[in-house]
Amino acid sequence: MNAQQSMFDGTLVKSTRILYTPSVFAKTNLIYLQETGELKAQKPHTSSRENLSSYLFFLVVEGDGILEYEGIPYTLKAGDCVFLDCRRPYAHRTSENLWKLKWVHFYGPNLSGIYKKYTERGGHPCFRPKNPASFDRILTALYTDASSSSYIRDMQIYEKLVSLLTLLMAESWNPSHTPKSIRQRQNLLELKEYLEQHYMERISLDTLSDRFYINKFYLSRIFKEQFGVTVAACLLQIRITHAKQLLRFTGKSIEQIGKECGIQDANYFSRTFKKVEGVTPGEFRRLWQT
Repeated sequence: MNAQQSMFDGTLVKSTRILYTPSVFAKTNLIYLQETGELKAQKPHTSSRENLSSYLFFLVVEGDGILEYEGIPYTLKAGDCVFLDCRRPYAHRTSENLWKLKWVHFYGPNLSGIYKKYTERGGHPCFRPKNPASFDRILTALYTDASSSSYIRDMQIYEKLVSLLTLLMAESWNPSHTPKSIRQRQNLLELKEYLEQHYMERISLDTLSDRFYINKFYLSRIFKEQFGVTVAACLLQIRITHAKQLLRFTGKSIEQIGKECGIQDANYFSRTFKKVEGVTPGEFRRLWQT
């Protein structure tokens, strides 16, 4: 792994950046750094990119400008953040109020799925975070790690990038704040609590629809929007979690555990458990008893 730290004083920007070459291990297994740094614009200009195997996050530290992403313009000012897929066309330009940016380019084998989840949850290419300083701290820490000579710096960088993505996911849900939407969210929280308390019972969309007075098709859509999974997937997660607790901490039979978790057929319970956990219930129990 290698990092090249450089200072660039040009007619358009003054920047400090690190061009980072991760190890083969990092490129194969981790979310890894490509470039990070900060820049101060020296005069108004536009930068355009597309078809880069990279994801870009940047924070506007001061000044303002415009981002154009997939043909849509976004106005940016100090405190705003940008998160985008660089395989898609984008351009950004500073205004006369010259901006200062902190940025990171990064990539990884699973980032496409992560970015898809970010957008499905309502994440925007540009947003104004509740606490810009939290993003600033991560960018500063990334720069420090990348410029170090630590033999574990790829892992340290990975830790910071995961922290960045966690913050981005926390910022990505953007429901409207109307009284109606607040009531709907409250209804869904009550519904999720119902699943957690009645997972051992037979539950269908029809029964949930009748109980909570929500159209089942609308329920399916807004539940996934709020929690990121379908009702069926959420219920299955709850059942498998309880099954794992019973397998580890009781001597109950696998058939009995399946029934207590709402799955009456022992063979179906075993197949479903293996599909989720990668091992059968019996193998899971033996692994945790050794």
